[in-house]
Parts: sequence; structure tokens; C-alpha cells
Amino acid sequence: MINIMSLEGERFIHQKEGKLHTSPPVEHEQERRKRAGEETSQKPAEKLENWMDVLERTHMGHRDDPKVMERIKNHYHKQHVIAPEEIPEGYFENQRQLAREQGHGDIEITDKYRNEQSEIIVNDQKKSLDKWVNYLISDDANYPSWAKYWAFQSMLKMGKFKKSEGEEQNSEGKKEAASFAKRKKDTIVPFPMLNARALSETLSVVEANINEKQKAKKDREPITNTSTKLNDTEFKQLLSTESFSKIYAQFLIEMPEYSTEGLKETRGEWVKYDQGSAPEALVKSLEGYPLEWCTANIAAARTQLNGGDFYVYYSIDDTGEAKIPRLAIRMDGNNKIGEDPRGIASDQNLDPYIGDVLEEKLNEFPDKEAYKKKSSDMKRVTKIEDRYKAGEELSKEDLSFLYELDEKIEGFGHGKDPRIEEMLEGRDPKEDLSDILNIPKERISTTKEEAFSGDIAYHHGDLYLDSLTSAEGLTLPESIGGNLDLDGLTSAEGLTLPESIGGYLNLRSLTSAEGLTLPESIGGYLYLDSLTSAEGLTLPESIGGDLDLRSLTSAEGLTFPESIGGDLDLLSLTSAEKEKLRKKYPQHNSIF
Repeated sequence: MINIMSLEGERFIHQKEGKLHTSPPVEHEQERRKRAGEETSQKPAEKLENWMDVLERTHMGHRDDPKVMERIKNHYHKQHVIAPEEIPEGYFENQRQLAREQGHGDIEITDKYRNEQSEIIVNDQKKSLDKWVNYLISDDANYPSWAKYWAFQSMLKMGKFKKSEGEEQNSEGKKEAASFAKRKKDTIVPFPMLNARALSETLSVVEANINEKQKAKKDREPITNTSTKLNDTEFKQLLSTESFSKIYAQFLIEMPEYSTEGLKETRGEWVKYDQGSAPEALVKSLEGYPLEWCTANIAAARTQLNGGDFYVYYSIDDTGEAKIPRLAIRMDGNNKIGEDPRGIASDQNLDPYIGDVLEEKLNEFPDKEAYKKKSSDMKRVTKIEDRYKAGEELSKEDLSFLYELDEKIEGFGHGKDPRIEEMLEGRDPKEDLSDILNIPKERISTTKEEAFSGDIAYHHGDLYLDSLTSAEGLTLPESIGGNLDLDGLTSAEGLTLPESIGGYLNLRSLTSAEGLTLPESIGGYLYLDSLTSAEGLTLPESIGGDLDLRSLTSAEGLTFPESIGGDLDLLSLTSAEKEKLRKKYPQHNSIF
């Protein structure tokens, strides 16, 4: 239990919330005490102490009464849980895009769909908030009222949890950092995960810091650094923020099982959760861990289990039990992997040590080939990172791979593996690319302005030109390493595209292929979903992602690429034509 000098905790709260002692609830308790003939005080800390005594009695005194606790929780729900009408429209648009990227086509945002999704979001927030209420009124939460109040009120202001690479470097590479986004009225994510250990560490060091501040300067001693990742100076700076969000996030990522040494332990076991099974066991196994998986929420887990089997790999903890979540595989039905396997690193990427475990598991699935490149790429990133951390110079081959000159690096997370940016940070991309490609630096661009300066052989990065409605006067680089977005073009007149594009090419507003010469290769998807005729169209030899020709009414005379990494959308063709194409091009993953 926290043992803090009398009223110092309440003074700390007053410092944080200067107007709380004059708020209606506190003043109401003052009036009640006066009417009852009890002693009152105008000192802020004493007023807060009296009011917090009421909070303690209200919550702790009725924790065994389900009806009273339901009223208390409903009060918090009404105040803090998002209302369906507050859910931003952008959320539903993102769901539409996500469904499309996962090969489910365009979903219609009907009132029924909107209501179902809204219910999931609201219920997730309610349940995540209830976990904090249930824990803070339990015997396990042996903290004074001011500490529980501070933790709870701080938690209510915290949004999405995000892991990232910090700015400081040590022998293991960049230090991992974490933070919670600020919660807004339209924040849709659940409230923060509750981890009793991280909460205890947070309240203990804050208590120590408050106590130390009350001593005379000559008597003050440095507070014991309980962090396993921060040095004394960094730890002191963290405490000086007196931010629950920052301190709690730090202790979350310092869980021993997710330290470098902990992650090196990859022994464990896979657990299969059957399609249609109840989600409680799956969700409970993930509770308290600093994951970015939506599966940690009961409603999301139920939806995912309704769609297919779900596999989680748990590595062993210090007692030898397989309990630490490291990998997740969601199935679409029982045989097809529904989305990329997820790990526990930033943006759900794999941690550096778990790749072999995943690769072995993938061999069990019929669609394993689609994931072999991802596994191979992540292994190669890890090998390069090992040499990088050892202080070795990166070779031309390493740099060519990291700059994605031949093909895109594919991973299992939502975003690019952060280790890539870390290894390239501080380097001069023009210098590197000039050396690798044997092109003068002057013919390499890294900004949009440079890309249009003329005589550019290679552009490093993306070019988003979706505001252009005409290609007149447009001179593009000979080759683009990233994405090229020309969504606004309705005509290919005057358009000369690069010979190769490393990312995607978006030409989804083109209705005619007249005058269109496509690149020889496209690393990502190719959107031509408004084309109604293939007349005059020659497709690239290879496309790394999806090929969208959904408005095409006939594929007569059209030769498809030798290689398509994703799906082939030919929605408007007849079933007979699609079946014919499936037989003619069996190498394509999916034709629909």
C-alpha cells in the first residue's frame, strides 16, 4: 500500500486540478457536512480529502451490490463513452477501404451496418472502462483514494496505445518508446488496457516523488530508478512530467517478458480458438499485455471468431508456462488466412526473434506461398539489423534492399517495419542511390518539386498528384520508387508514365485506355476500375498487388501480366468469362 504523508496526495491532486475543490460535487459534500454539524475546512486539500472519502464509501461500500455498481458504471458510461452519433464518418470509410484491401470488394455502408459497427465500438469502450472500475474497487487495488482518483481520471483522457522507436540509442539499437494518444470526444478506440503491475509501478514512483519533494533541499535523495530501460537522468525527467499517461506507458513496455532478453525466449505453443467459439477465453489470454491487436476487445474477437479459426502463439514466461502473446493468425473460414499474421512490435509487426516460429506454422496452411515473401523479407531485415547493430558497414546489396529498389519490402504489420527507417536514418539517400544505380545525384529527386524539374531518372518516394485533372505539361521521372497517384485524371491524353513504379499506380478515374501506355512493372496495385473497354490496353508484365478492372465488360484481346501478386477484380465480367480466365491464368491468386 502507498504510504504517503498526510494530505500530500490531495495536494498533488489540487496542483493537477486547481478548480476541483470548488466543483459542485465537492461543494455539495461541504454543504452536507455543515448540515450534519460536522467539521468543515476551506483548505483545498482537506476539502478534497472529505470528498474522496465519499467516493471511497460510494464505490467500495457497494461493490457487492450489482444494482448499485450498475448505476455507477452507467454514470461513467454516460459521461465518457462515445455516443453512436459522435462516431466520425471517416471510420466507416476506413472500414470500406479495409474490406476492399482484404479482398471483400466494396461493402455498402447501410444503416444496419452503421448501427452494428457503432454498437461494437460503444460496447468495447464500456467493457474497457468497466475493467478499471472493477479493479480499482477490488482488494487488489490497495491504494489511497487520491491515487485511484488520479489514475482513473488520467485513464479517461488516454486514447490509442502506440509503440515506437525512441530517439536515444544504446547497444541494442534505438530504445523502444510508447505513448497514448489524447482521447477526444470522437475517439473510437477502447480505454487503455489495464495492467496491475504497470499501474503499481506508476503509483509507487509518483508517491516517492511527491514525498521527496516535501523534504528540505539538503535532505533530498535521488529516487530509486525502477526503470529497466531508462538511465537515471531519463528516469528523473520522466518523473518530472508527473504525467500518468507517460509513466504508465513506460512501465507497460518494460514488462520483463517484452524486454530484449524476454523476447529472445521463443519457446512456447500455438493455441487454436475454433470458429464460432465464445471469445472470452481468447480475450482473457491477452488482457494486460501492451498489444495493438483489436482482438483484445471482446466484440472484435467475437466478430473474428465468427469469421474463422484464430491462432495465437504464446511464448513461455519465467515459470515455464506458455502465456505471453507473440503472434496472431486470423483465418477466413478454416483454410484461408484472413489477413497478415500480426506480431507485438510497433504497428503489429513481428518482433526480431519470432520469425522462424511463424514460418514453421505457415507451412500448415494451403495459402502459405502468399506469405513466404513477407517471412523472407522480415528475416533479411533482421539479418541486416544484426550487422548494423554490430557496427558493420551496410553493403550495396543491403542498401538496395532497404531502399526497395528491386521490390517492396513486405512485412506483417500495418506499416513499414520501423527498423528500416532506423537503419537509413542519417544517411544521404541521393548519395546512396547514386552509388547503387550509377546515376548522377542531380538526376535523383526526393521531393515533388525536384521530381518535376526535368531530366530526373529516379524519384525516391511517392508522388501524390490526385488533384491533377489534366496531364498537359506533366513531365514525370523515368522511374519512381514509391506510389504514383493520378486519381483525378479522366483522360490519358499527354500522359507519359514512368518505365517502372515501385509502389501502386492509381488511375481509377480513367474511363478510356486511349493513349495510355502503362509501365513495364508496377510493384503495388494497379487501379483502373473505371475502364469499361480494354481496347488499346497493354498491361504491365508484372504487378505486385491487386489489378482492379471491375468495370470492364469484356476481356477480349487482353493479355494479363505474367505475375499478379494480389487479386484480379473483374466484377463486371460474366461468370463464364471469369471461369475461362481462371483456367487460362491459374497462377493468379484470385479472380472475382
